[in-house]
Amino acid sequence: MKSFFSHTTYATDEPDLPAKDEDEKRLLNELKLARTELEIAYSGFDNATDPDLIDCYIYKVNAVLKRYKFLIGKAVEMNIVKAADFTPLPKEDFQD
Repeated sequence: MKSFFSHTTYATDEPDLPAKDEDEKRLLNELKLARTELEIAYSGFDNATDPDLIDCYIYKVNAVLKRYKFLIGKAVEMNIVKAADFTPLPKEDFQD
């Protein structure tokens, strides 16, 4: 398996969004972490050649996508961000 990542943009490169309290800071940090995990999972999927590893990354991408969508929903619900503030994710290609 290759040891490099094919994605060039990481959540840490995105500008910080303003947070008013600790809950908002925590939620925004969780969003950044989920975005980074998603990019790493896609990268692992792109570089995997073993069928078992491919299955593992498919499950990982699906799990992180669901978490990311949930966190965005919470951020919109708390009026921290608008849904349009985040780049759209690819359609869920990895459905069973």
